[in-house]
Amino acid sequence: MNRFRRSVLAVALLAAVAVPGTIAVSAPALAVEASAQTLSLAGEGSASAAPDQATVTSGVTSEGQTASEAVAANSKAMAALIDAFKKAGIQPADLQTSGFSVQPRYAQPKEGSGEAPKIDGYEVRNQVTVRVRDLTKLGAVLDTAVASGSNQIDGVNFGLADPAPVLDKAREAAVADARRKAELIAKAAGVKLGRILAIAEPGAEPPRPMMAAYAREKLDAVPVEAGESEFTARVNVTWEIAQ
Repeated sequence: MNRFRRSVLAVALLAAVAVPGTIAVSAPALAVEASAQTLSLAGEGSASAAPDQATVTSGVTSEGQTASEAVAANSKAMAALIDAFKKAGIQPADLQTSGFSVQPRYAQPKEGSGEAPKIDGYEVRNQVTVRVRDLTKLGAVLDTAVASGSNQIDGVNFGLADPAPVLDKAREAAVADARRKAELIAKAAGVKLGRILAIAEPGAEPPRPMMAAYAREKLDAVPVEAGESEFTARVNVTWEIAQ
C-alpha cells in the first residue's frame, strides 16, 4: 500500500510539471525573478519656454453702512470693470469670477470701556480672473483694470496654452538623467545594464517663472516682464543588471 501511494504521488508531481500554470511550474519562475539583481535610480529634467498667455486676478472692494448697500455699490463697479475688459478684447470665456465675500466692519470701543466691538458697516469684495491670450495686450489690460475702478489686483501669472511639448522635453531630459547616473554607477561597479524592468513618473512640477534677458518684453501702458515658464519632470527607472 505504501508503494502504491508513493507511485501515485510521483505521477501527480510529473503531471504538475507537465501542465503549465501549476504551482510546480510557477514557483521556480518566481524564484528566478526574485534572485535577479536590479538598479533603481531617479532622474530629473527641466525645459523652459517663453509664455504665450497670462492670467490676471482683478477686483473691487466696496464699503457700505448695510450689507445690501455695499453689495449694490460693488455690483455696479464690477459690472463696469467686466464691461471694460470685454471692450478691451477679452472674450467672455476668458472671464471668470474667482472670489466674492461680504464681511462686517467693526468699530473698536474706547479703551477701558468694556464694550464689545460693534458693526460699523460692511465690506464687499468681488474678484474676476482674466485670461490674456495676447501678451502684447497685457499692459493695456492692467491699465484698463485700474482705470475702470479696480482697487485690487492680486497678481499676474504667466503660462502656456499648451504645455505638453515643453513638459515632454522635460520628461526626455529626466530619463536621460536617470540613464546617465545608472551607466556611471554600473561602470564603477564593474557590471552592465540590462533591460528596463520598470519606469514611472511620480509627478511633474507646475511651471515656475524664470526670468531671461532675451525673453523680456516691455509692454505698453503698464510695464510687464514675461520671462519664461520652466517645467520640471521626474522619473524612477529600474534596470536589470546583466550578468
